[in-house]
Amino acid sequence: MSTHDDEVLGKAYDARLMRRLLQFLRPYRPQVLVALAAIVAGGAASLAQPYLIKVAIDRYVASRQLEGLNSLAMLFLGVLVVAFVAEYTQTWTMQLTGQRIMFDLRMAIYGHLQRLDLAFYDRNPVGRLMTRVTSDVDVLNDLFTSGVVTVFGDVFALVGIMIMMLWMNWRLALVAFAVLPLVLLVTQWFRRNVRDSYRVVRGWIARINAFLQENITGMTTVQLFRREALNFDRFDDIDRKHRDANIDSIFYYAVFYPAIEAIAALASALIIWYGGGSVIGNTLTLGSLVAFLQYVQRFFRPISDMSEKFNVLQSAMASSERIFKLLDEPVSVRPPLEPVRRGAAASGHIRFESVWFAYDTHDTKDTKDTKDTKEPNWVLRDVSFEVRPGQRVGIVGATGSGKTTLINLLLRFYDVQKGRITIDGVDIRKMNLAELRGLFSLVLQDVHLFTGTVADNIRLGDATIDDGRVKRAAEAVHADTFISALPGGYGAKMAERGSTLSVGQKQLLSFARALAFDPRVLVLDEATSSVDTETEIVIRDALHALMAGRTTIAIAHRLSTIQDMDQILVLHKGMLREQGTHQDLLARRGIYFKLFELQYAQ
Repeated sequence: MSTHDDEVLGKAYDARLMRRLLQFLRPYRPQVLVALAAIVAGGAASLAQPYLIKVAIDRYVASRQLEGLNSLAMLFLGVLVVAFVAEYTQTWTMQLTGQRIMFDLRMAIYGHLQRLDLAFYDRNPVGRLMTRVTSDVDVLNDLFTSGVVTVFGDVFALVGIMIMMLWMNWRLALVAFAVLPLVLLVTQWFRRNVRDSYRVVRGWIARINAFLQENITGMTTVQLFRREALNFDRFDDIDRKHRDANIDSIFYYAVFYPAIEAIAALASALIIWYGGGSVIGNTLTLGSLVAFLQYVQRFFRPISDMSEKFNVLQSAMASSERIFKLLDEPVSVRPPLEPVRRGAAASGHIRFESVWFAYDTHDTKDTKDTKDTKEPNWVLRDVSFEVRPGQRVGIVGATGSGKTTLINLLLRFYDVQKGRITIDGVDIRKMNLAELRGLFSLVLQDVHLFTGTVADNIRLGDATIDDGRVKRAAEAVHADTFISALPGGYGAKMAERGSTLSVGQKQLLSFARALAFDPRVLVLDEATSSVDTETEIVIRDALHALMAGRTTIAIAHRLSTIQDMDQILVLHKGMLREQGTHQDLLARRGIYFKLFELQYAQ
């Protein structure tokens, strides 16, 4: 089995990561101070309770003076109230703060994910990124709510109990502390084994998630090729190993907590043995003995709590390392510091000037390659052409020739390594990203629909697109017919990824979406390749009217969709080999002619 980064726990404590984590805690310093004050108040109240019992026994019960017991009982009740209020304040404040920190962290991660370029998503699976935003942030919530501040409370309780015991009777305190080496031994055993067990459990959880995501998504293929029994056996194996790993971890917990209780009972027995003799010898009061027994019971609780928090800290360090690795991921496609404004009357004149691009490198400069530099696997090689305002341009070529890459570069999903792309003479790298992409509407072969209504999927949250504009866009591409037949019409709820719609209906919706935004440039990336012939004819009729006065760039496999374009570009192995009208290219009897013959040969 390969090592997944979700399985790596790393250091138990990393000062560098903790400093970065505390930056998210800094805006909530007032709440943290309130929680700390509540912890101190609650700890003091907890320490006072055994001592008040000592006073009650020694001063009143032993001497049979019952007059002061009423006031002492009221004082004890007041201490209990203080402890309750302090515990409530600390719990509420830290849980609330933890939720706010989770909110801030998730917004920071999601904001960064939106700025990252597509090359990052080419390298990273979606499931892993979702884990960063969900599971890893949840782990950090445990750190902030039951780790950072409450560890201070445990330390305060331990130190306070030790001071009280030493102050009351240092000899008896040393007798109680004699069991501490056993505590340290058991705790170290527990932490070491639980850490390894936690890593194994996390690894098998990752495998369960990966298996489920892959096989539920591909359930059609699973059922078509009758793989249900085989997949069930594979999942049974993974799930069984996950169960066994959890059982192993349960064993360590089942040993640790009873062991701590047994050591606490041993400490109590030593106190009764030594303290009882001291009471008989009149060197220790009965109240002090009772108070010691209560302090010892309270002494071992924070020890077991801190042992458990070690795992929280361990997993939090691992999660924070993965989160900050994501947040530190550099943004390759950066907006310019001082973007160039094109002006309202800009025409949208597009030029590709000696463009070179490769997906396997993002550092190549506009300089000659040296012998020490490995030659990139160029997808585009020295491509130059222009698209004039209002012109309709078709792009054709074999699979892998670089057609879609042209569009990705034009919309600046990736940056070119050599050459430049300009709009109205301005390098697109000097334009505001929102302004640049606002010039275009892109229709892809694989349509992505979001949860929500049909109208929501057309306007995509743009409040300036009213219902009338949505309906006109749908009518223009003949989508209104099937939309009106849906239950609820434009208000009909969409299933996940639009699974209840046909491929043709989803394409029509994507056309309506593109046209509702009234773009300067319409980009069609094989938008009709998945549509049946009848639907393609409907769309083509609508496009003729819609392309009037609007620049259009269309990538197509079906040459029938681009035959009437003003200009056709023919790409071959990343190079622009031919360009011209349909008739001109046929007359040359070159690459385009061969493509035409292949498609229309009977």
